[in-house]
Amino acid sequence: MKRRKLKLEELNRISVDEFREARKIPLVVVLDNVRSRHNIGSIFRTCDAFRVEEILLCGITATPPNAEIHKTALGAEDAVRWQYFEDTLEGVKALKTSGYTVFSIEQAENSVSLGKIELDSEKKYAVILGHEVHGVQQSVIDASDGCIEIPQYGTKHSLNVSVAAGIVIWDFFQQLRK
Repeated sequence: MKRRKLKLEELNRISVDEFREARKIPLVVVLDNVRSRHNIGSIFRTCDAFRVEEILLCGITATPPNAEIHKTALGAEDAVRWQYFEDTLEGVKALKTSGYTVFSIEQAENSVSLGKIELDSEKKYAVILGHEVHGVQQSVIDASDGCIEIPQYGTKHSLNVSVAAGIVIWDFFQQLRK
């Protein structure tokens, strides 16, 4: 059976304005000192694909407009709502005050495997992804409601932050879309 690749105009994608009005999953992605603008752009694009509510860009994390972010975001930075916080803890505090359950994505004592997390589509969640080398700051982990760990079975102990974001966002999307 032949399978013809679809043309862009056949994909029926929504416009930026339609995206802004569309129903989102109750998830905020927090970037804690992510240094690579390409990773930031890639995470914007993934958040667009799965209708994430918002991204909090914190610390040294670059913000749009930025040519390097745009290179991988491909315009998703114009669709997905974002805010900047100089201090990640300020962002976490704002989320918790607004009723979000906040998880750090990190290998930590008592972390829960991503596959074992059971989410309630009536609740609001935030996930924090950290610096490419140092991960999520300990003070931010301490302020979180818990840690989620992505199981890994190879020789390496970590994933690229944009890859980790994609895995976590997809899992949350699967549980929260209703």
